[in-house]
Amino acid sequence: MANFFTTIFAKNSKLSTDQLILKKTVISFFFFFLFAGAAFWGWKWLRHESTSAKGTRPLLRNVLNTNESIFKTFLSGKNLAKEYPLSKAVSNPRVNGYEGIRSPLDSANWKMNVILQSGDTLKITVEDLQKLPKTDIVFDFKCIEGWSQVTHWAGVRFRDFVKAFGLTDETAKKYVGLATPDNGYYVGIDMPCIMHPQTILCYEMNGKPLPLNQGYPLRLIIPVKYGIKHLKRIGTMYFDNKRPPDYWYERGYDYFSGL
Repeated sequence: MANFFTTIFAKNSKLSTDQLILKKTVISFFFFFLFAGAAFWGWKWLRHESTSAKGTRPLLRNVLNTNESIFKTFLSGKNLAKEYPLSKAVSNPRVNGYEGIRSPLDSANWKMNVILQSGDTLKITVEDLQKLPKTDIVFDFKCIEGWSQVTHWAGVRFRDFVKAFGLTDETAKKYVGLATPDNGYYVGIDMPCIMHPQTILCYEMNGKPLPLNQGYPLRLIIPVKYGIKHLKRIGTMYFDNKRPPDYWYERGYDYFSGL
């Protein structure tokens, strides 16, 4: 035993090759068990930390909020999502969720209700939006489930919509809230991202009206964010300086959800 400890604490220059190997092996195992023990303790502590009202444990929420503060600094109108030629778009895009679109839609009476600062509400039809300049975008739609597809969408740029309907005062707020007609799905979007030049209020997919399962008659397409923010079947839009409720944020996901 004395020889063992002598080997461990001796200077490398005094050790034979076998003794040096033994020393390095012991030190490696020491640090392995030290870090493994710390990781196990951290996992046990995290499991027993209570879940906050923000959908996840406070430590994880703080990490997500820190990530958001970092990544938001890189966003600008000059940082665009990569666009692809139309030939790369898939013919039948996957649906990235059915929350908020399972209930029947009264398409004949559908209107997007835009709540103004004054308390008044604009009721906007797809036909109203189709009178504005049309924008097509082909980009790689990314889902938090781990898949992505190059997809083709068309509609009106959100910033063109804001200009056309005189919503400049509303967009001085920090956030936009969107919800489906049944309030079954809802998202909050930070103003810089919703005003990004690639964000559109979308009414077409592959040159045709949106299918029901892709958010007919109108959905959000926001290429700088993951698919959980691309709300389908927009029913209500409003503006606020406080973070609007967000469906997946309440279930532990990142509020920003940027790419």
